[in-house]
Amino acid sequence: MAVRHYTLDFNLTAPADCSATLKGLQSVFQEQEMTEAVHNLEDHGYLATYIGKNGRFAILRIHPHGFVSIDLQSCEGNDNTEPYNLLNALEEKMKDLLHNNIKRIKRLPAIVRGGAVDRYWPTADGRLVEYDIDEVVYDEDSPYQNIKILHSQQFGNILILNGDVNLSESDLPYTKAIMGSGKEGYTGKEVLILGGGDGGILHEAVKLKPKMITMVHIDQMVIDGCRKHMRKTCGDVLDNLNGDCYQVLVEDCVPVLKKYAEEGRTFDYVINDLTAVPISTAPEEDSTWEFLRLILDLSMKVLRPSGKYFTQGNCVNLTEALDNYEEQLGRLYCPVEFSKEVVCVPSYMELWMFYTIWKK
Repeated sequence: MAVRHYTLDFNLTAPADCSATLKGLQSVFQEQEMTEAVHNLEDHGYLATYIGKNGRFAILRIHPHGFVSIDLQSCEGNDNTEPYNLLNALEEKMKDLLHNNIKRIKRLPAIVRGGAVDRYWPTADGRLVEYDIDEVVYDEDSPYQNIKILHSQQFGNILILNGDVNLSESDLPYTKAIMGSGKEGYTGKEVLILGGGDGGILHEAVKLKPKMITMVHIDQMVIDGCRKHMRKTCGDVLDNLNGDCYQVLVEDCVPVLKKYAEEGRTFDYVINDLTAVPISTAPEEDSTWEFLRLILDLSMKVLRPSGKYFTQGNCVNLTEALDNYEEQLGRLYCPVEFSKEVVCVPSYMELWMFYTIWKK
């Protein structure tokens, strides 16, 4: 059974009389027949816990510097009016006790913890976002990753890989940006897509009448899940691995790139949709940076002199990570130039950086 977590905060204009505030609020909890335990933290104020019927549990924290917080947990399925009645009563009591000493009252929507449907996902820069998820459409573990497709009332189905939001059916701006934002002529060109298992890039590129698209994606289960549940994104291009102007190779792209480089095979456009720029330079991220450098070098080797390489970066707030990525571009086996574009990706709920790279 899920638990609903409610919060109620008071910022005061002056330091609180902790003892008087505690005594004033005790009557509200007593009326709710909640058992109290009080901890005097001396110079750090008071912490009180309250246990009530049906598993309700509350924490009152009174800070002497002028902040009072109330956290309330209640099991879903119980009378949902009870938590609101308690919070309303506590808010009114605080107003009576402190009169004009309250600068701000903040009550957030309840966080649902342990629910059958997970609705909370962090943005790239660490902010918590609650999505309007109402259904788990697909949830499987492949040999490579956990694959989830969740339905959002606002964004449609959303592909989530290993806990990272990848793409929703509303994220055409992402797909357009990673293809050059409509500024490129794909007609008669040869295109290599790295990753892109949701089929969005392939679906849009086919419309532009290229000579041939080769898409290399390692995970068949991602392709299968998106073919069935992300059709607003991929259309029918994933129904078959070979079409009139495209082929999908279910393989690791690194050996494929090395093979193409050895054979001298080249492309007009290389689109890297494998992974975002790592968010840090911590040791655990070293392997990801190495992988990105490897993909960049191999991609430059299969890119024609007049060709262009497109890729995502990361959230624009991650300036250090993006700077690190741009430094990597100066370490490739050949000199390159680049441009960048910031695009708002709907389901990411943040601005996202995209790069266009070409040989000097």
